[in-house]
Amino acid sequence: MRPINRSTLVGLVLIVVAAGLFYWNRSVEETDRIAQHTREITPRGSLADIEKTTISIFNAAAPSVVYIFTENAVSGFFGTRQVRQGAGSGFLWDDSGHVVTNYHVVEGARRIQARLDNGEAIEATYVGGTPDYDLAVIRLRRPPGDIQPIPVGTSANLQVGQSVLAIGNPFGLSRTLTTGVISALDRRLPTATGREVSGVIQTDAAINPGNSGGPLIDSSGRLIGVNTAIISGSGSSAGIGFSVPVDVVNKVVPQLIAKGKYPRPGIGIVVLDDQAAASLGVVGVVIDRVMPGSAADRAGLEGIDYRRRILGDVIVAVGAQPVANMEDFVRNLQEAKIGQSIDLQVRRGDALREVAVTVMDIS
Repeated sequence: MRPINRSTLVGLVLIVVAAGLFYWNRSVEETDRIAQHTREITPRGSLADIEKTTISIFNAAAPSVVYIFTENAVSGFFGTRQVRQGAGSGFLWDDSGHVVTNYHVVEGARRIQARLDNGEAIEATYVGGTPDYDLAVIRLRRPPGDIQPIPVGTSANLQVGQSVLAIGNPFGLSRTLTTGVISALDRRLPTATGREVSGVIQTDAAINPGNSGGPLIDSSGRLIGVNTAIISGSGSSAGIGFSVPVDVVNKVVPQLIAKGKYPRPGIGIVVLDDQAAASLGVVGVVIDRVMPGSAADRAGLEGIDYRRRILGDVIVAVGAQPVANMEDFVRNLQEAKIGQSIDLQVRRGDALREVAVTVMDIS
């Protein structure tokens, strides 16, 4: 085989380079052609009826929902004052600028602001609240003239499977809509005071931190609950959220606006927690101490004698209803009216007796 001379080799290289440039230019031209021509848009049909309904409900209800910011003063490590910020949701209740939210959203706040649907942030003042129901009312200091209070429904005739919508500000993302159904009714929700809200609505509509205090709405755009809690190991929605039913809200909120608080039925006793009572092998509500001058004091009830190490009275029934723990006792108290006399079955030692006690407001 004869060796390729130098000029032939150079020629072959030039041919290869020219071919490469040719195909590279064609590739560039093809890329430019694709970039300059967008895909043709495929027309869509009409929105589904369920989509139209959801959009309509959101557009009607969103102006009633507010984003609440709070500032709380806390003590620092060296005694210095620091500011802790919080956020939640709420909704316009009336034309006077009252806003309903969760008690835990505004608890202890030294400053409250509410951002309206139009983006305006307005200073608000605390009106009243009740930790027993985790509800609170604040009031806008400068209510605008175009306030749109949320329509109020009822929770008495709700059904499992009914469609619901939640509007709020989860993780600071305002005007967020989630949808779902009522998963269960008549749940019981413990509160920070050791009491519980009965008749609570369970929903799978996503509720996350920041949704607290926002409205749960039915398919007619009416308020049916106030979103207040979730069950989640991570702190984010796991498909189990709870709302205080609107019939409770409609009963509590007017009292908060008028008096700043909601009557709290009690008899004036401090009780052992259920775990301590169980460790003593006692079934019932163990009275730790009786508040001087209270209804329980006037009825002759007694607490624990720590000096002599003797149990005092143990409440085992309210009327004909057995009482196994504090939850049972509180539920019976909440069904009674302030000023009403109730009959307690009380055990002291081996003796069982009946005691009439008048329910009082301990708020």
